[in-house]
Amino acid sequence: MSATFDYLFNSLTKNFFLLAGPCVIEGEQMALDIAGAIAPVCRELNIPYVFKGSYRKANRSRLDSFTGIGDLEALNILRKVGREFNIPVVTDIHTAAEAAMAAEFVDILQIPAFLCRQTDLLVAAAETGKVVNIKKGQFLSPESMRFAADKVRQAGNDQVMLTERGTTFGYQDLIVDYRGIPAMREFAPVVLDCTHSLQQPNQTAGVTGGRPELIETIARCGIAAGADGLFLETHPTPQTAKSDGANMLRLDLLPGLLERLTAIRQVINSL
Repeated sequence: MSATFDYLFNSLTKNFFLLAGPCVIEGEQMALDIAGAIAPVCRELNIPYVFKGSYRKANRSRLDSFTGIGDLEALNILRKVGREFNIPVVTDIHTAAEAAMAAEFVDILQIPAFLCRQTDLLVAAAETGKVVNIKKGQFLSPESMRFAADKVRQAGNDQVMLTERGTTFGYQDLIVDYRGIPAMREFAPVVLDCTHSLQQPNQTAGVTGGRPELIETIARCGIAAGADGLFLETHPTPQTAKSDGANMLRLDLLPGLLERLTAIRQVINSL
């Protein structure tokens, strides 16, 4: 197992791990500021922390939506954040050809939910030797994700985890079925995405909506249901974020939330 996988599942902390950061890399200083605000809080609370940032957003509602500042520029920023704070970093990949490129800069490759069945993408991610985080498709049952995890393992990589991010509920809403957390934990560690689970996609304006006021509710339930890790997107000013601002957590609210979630985890551990 890699040092990253060992770091996430360090039995000494007995805490959940956290994947958190902006939806997409908007610039170097912004990324450093966000990581700089989160990393010390996580160290204090013994939460293994991974900085999250997409180097490019491939799935946008409209052609004029912001997709990124440039692949190599954003990937270099991710690598700088990791080195500056001595933490792992995670980013999304969208095609098999991107896997090897992104793997040079990051520690965890994330497979977007809409692409979780793409065999060539999963195999390419596995073959890099990096940790692979597969987001559960909004259209799949938790039990079906066994086969996505199996593809990574059968390609020679046992470092795989799955992320619950809600299931399509009608045309413009998602719902989290917490039964899926123990179901998927039967065959892989499970992360709960506390922000994308609250998206309201397919709005008529072509801009995804969200319910950020429910982030803490989702996160609390996830810890109680046994999630190994939490994923969330955060930004100093979500209203000015260039992607997914409608369902982000405001950065200054994160420390208090992590303290409360850690307290819940401690109670769960004592039972």
